Amino acid sequence: MAASTKRRGAAKKERRPKRKVCNFCADKLPEANYKDVTRLRKYISERGKILPRRISGNCAKHQRHLTVAVKRARVIAFLPFVAE
Repeated sequence: MAASTKRRGAAKKERRPKRKVCNFCADKLPEANYKDVTRLRKYISERGKILPRRISGNCAKHQRHLTVAVKRARVIAFLPFVAE
């Protein structure tokens, strides 16, 4: 009992990785364009899914614009729905 209580305070603090910067804010782009396929491909996984914010590093506003742009590009057939 005494050994377990002493160990709790001595545990190493975990460092969180530095927050990623939104690429759209850094490049001062107002929103994602569905015709810019090269930029959209960076935010799609190998399976064809849209990467979440915590992985892509986008802010909430630009992540919403990105999602709409990817979905539009899929409908127009600029991007595939699933990976081959």
